[in-house]
Amino acid sequence: MDIDRVQAVLNNKEKTDIFYEDRPVWIQELSDDKAKVGFVDNFEERDVYIKDLYERNLEND
Repeated sequence: MDIDRVQAVLNNKEKTDIFYEDRPVWIQELSDDKAKVGFVDNFEERDVYIKDLYERNLEND
C-alpha cells in the first residue's frame, strides 16, 4: 500500500478492510512512511511501514 491509497481509504466513507501480517487493523495516525495502527482483535498498537499494509476485497475472495 502507498501513502496515496491510505489517504484515499481514510477519506472514503466506504468500509475498507486493511491488514498487517494477516491481522485486521485500523489506522490511527500517519507520519511520513509509517502508520500507527491498532489491531482489531486486541488492544495492541504498533508503528508499521505503510508499504506493509494491504487491503483484502472480501467480495472477490
